[in-house]
Amino acid sequence: MSISDGQLASIITFIIDETVLKPFQVEQTVALLREGSTVPFIARYRKEQTGELDEVQIRAIEERYAYFSELEERKTTIITTIGEQGKLTPELRGRIEATRLKTELEDLYLPYKPKRRTKATIARERGLEPLADLVAAQKLTVGTPEEAAAPFVNTELEVPDAAAALEGAGHILAERLSDDADARAMVRRLTWEQGVFSSRVAGDKRDQVTKFEMYYDYQEQLKSVPSHRMLAMRRGEKEEVLFLSILAPVEEILAGLKGRLVRGESIFRPLLEKVAEDAYKRLIAVSIEGELRLQARDLADEAAIGIFARNLRNLLLAPPAGGKRVLGIDPGLRTGSKLAAVDATGRFLEHVTIYPHTGEARVPQARKELLRLLDGHAVEMIAIGNGTAGREMELFARETLAGAGKNVPVVMVSEAGASVYSASDIAREEFPDLDLTVRGAISIARRLQDPLAELVKLDPKSIGVGQYQHDVNQTMLKKALDDVVESCVNFVGVDLNTASWALLSYVSGLGQSLAKSIVSYRNENGTFPTRKSLLKVPRFGAKAFEQAAGFLRISGGKHPLDNSAVHPERYAVVEAMAADLGVTLEQLTGDPKLAAKIDLKRYVADQVGLPTLRDIIEELKKPGRDPRKQFETASFRDDIREIGDLKEGMILPGVVTNVTAFGAFVDIGVHQDGLVHVSHLASRFIKDPNDAVRVGDLVKVKVLSADVQRKRIALSIKEAEPGGAAQKERSSRPKAAGKQKVPAADSKGELDLGALERAGFRVKRK
Repeated sequence: MSISDGQLASIITFIIDETVLKPFQVEQTVALLREGSTVPFIARYRKEQTGELDEVQIRAIEERYAYFSELEERKTTIITTIGEQGKLTPELRGRIEATRLKTELEDLYLPYKPKRRTKATIARERGLEPLADLVAAQKLTVGTPEEAAAPFVNTELEVPDAAAALEGAGHILAERLSDDADARAMVRRLTWEQGVFSSRVAGDKRDQVTKFEMYYDYQEQLKSVPSHRMLAMRRGEKEEVLFLSILAPVEEILAGLKGRLVRGESIFRPLLEKVAEDAYKRLIAVSIEGELRLQARDLADEAAIGIFARNLRNLLLAPPAGGKRVLGIDPGLRTGSKLAAVDATGRFLEHVTIYPHTGEARVPQARKELLRLLDGHAVEMIAIGNGTAGREMELFARETLAGAGKNVPVVMVSEAGASVYSASDIAREEFPDLDLTVRGAISIARRLQDPLAELVKLDPKSIGVGQYQHDVNQTMLKKALDDVVESCVNFVGVDLNTASWALLSYVSGLGQSLAKSIVSYRNENGTFPTRKSLLKVPRFGAKAFEQAAGFLRISGGKHPLDNSAVHPERYAVVEAMAADLGVTLEQLTGDPKLAAKIDLKRYVADQVGLPTLRDIIEELKKPGRDPRKQFETASFRDDIREIGDLKEGMILPGVVTNVTAFGAFVDIGVHQDGLVHVSHLASRFIKDPNDAVRVGDLVKVKVLSADVQRKRIALSIKEAEPGGAAQKERSSRPKAAGKQKVPAADSKGELDLGALERAGFRVKRK
């Protein structure tokens, strides 16, 4: 459905009120989105129109525009439906048009919504609505309810006595109260603000030890339940271990409903009070609990997805090793380790399988093959997958290099999702004749060269940086993760002449179809000499060029600005700058000192303001610069390879692999990530773990405990810092025990009862 001008004006007003942005910022951003512009394009190249809004703000406008558009469409449908019933009053229409909430809109529609046959429907069929109106009027102050109901007794209509008549009238009034939008809003508000979320164990699981044991008898304020606990309890319910419910403030709710229904003294007061109780217990309570459970679920999902998105962004923007020749190793034990060499552009060169862990007799040949590949392809770095036999292979590679007197860096690389890539359509397209494990080794090598370019080939959910990712709303998750990938790809920029179609597909304005067309054209016609030559690609039009060109790079091309983030629509401005300085474009882009001499105010025009000009100058200072951080790598201790090697008090290097609401997981080289609880992330108070660490950070940790049997490791960053022991002593003073119980978890967010008190947990003991 197309949005009318009146509806668009309402939507923009709603967004302005919510975001507190300036009217022109919202109006211009919505206009650009409606024209088909992407969020990265608007944020980067339309700063004057939006008042320099960033991607987060623009995506917020995009999300609210979609919400309010759906709301306006639903309003139109509801107004039409009620109008056809002849029940649309000016007051009702005004309330419908003014509402900004989908829940309120559906509450307003509820009395007019087609219903199945209810007790109230049956009572109406029996002619009891006039009696219901009489009771609701509350004008009778003498006599009895039975006397007032006597005229409505009708055995033919199955109303045998006055009691049955009053019961039927009560059903009609209960449904009316249940359909009252304001009454429902009151119940919803009280339940959300004062309700308690309750979890109890299923009867047949009471004596069993499960990962949900912390929630066998658990209560917490509904509005305060953290995302990870809500998701944990929901999973327990899904696995039929837990029963979940909301304990509402029933007395206060009933008082409110009775106050709405009873307006004074009448002979019907006791009946009306019973009607209020019946309406709540039979009709309203179940409905509102369902709504609020969905609301709590959505909030928990939103928080979990936000954590996943932040982790994914940090992982995708991990520093690249760059254009180096790399040997990728997918380690294995019985089946051997697959070695694959790639050149500086990631092109596959050669592969071999070695068996250094299946007996001493095969070790010499394995060393020989490893060194042959290193020498034959002038390998500059070795990337080893961190899965099974990863540490063993790392030690083997280091020993072999030392024995040969070679100084080649050996880096452990996360192989999360590598098996998914190996079996994917993209991998089959790239390497149709290679074994799955060899494809995995190539992917590991390329991840070291450029994590972003390789990881975009995967479904983000398989990368392993989420929390309860299979339990959250999958549509919301996909949208959020796709937005992150799009943002990262366009933030870094893409080499037009080397990028895979998978990477190109995330460039602003492209998508899979155009990306494949670009690669196909490149394969048939050779590399693109300029950005403008993109227009020769079939179905690549002016709009796609506008949206994509600024994010595509051509290294060593004909036009010096084609390897920068300067958009082609602003080339003329840069050419004028060069002319005014009396230099060529090549000289201007090659000498950062020249850019410092430019007076930006001279080039301000209607469509080009200072924000765009400042971006141009920054780009001229470092054209083609990769915005990601400098590459670093962690070196694990050679003598620490299994959980059994850990000792309490050890200080070890590690890499943050996942950040959750309750802490961070750190790889210390023992095949099992350790947990740093939020209370052990820093010496200062930390509310959000993302304020302290990010995925990919190199850290030092102290081992607090290591449970070999349960494979649980508790770590502390705080105590690994200088003076950490003293900090621990200061913070170990007795504190009042809290009511909430915080369960332990593994790197996938699973709950556990391991002895992690020293890592900040309060664990309930039987």
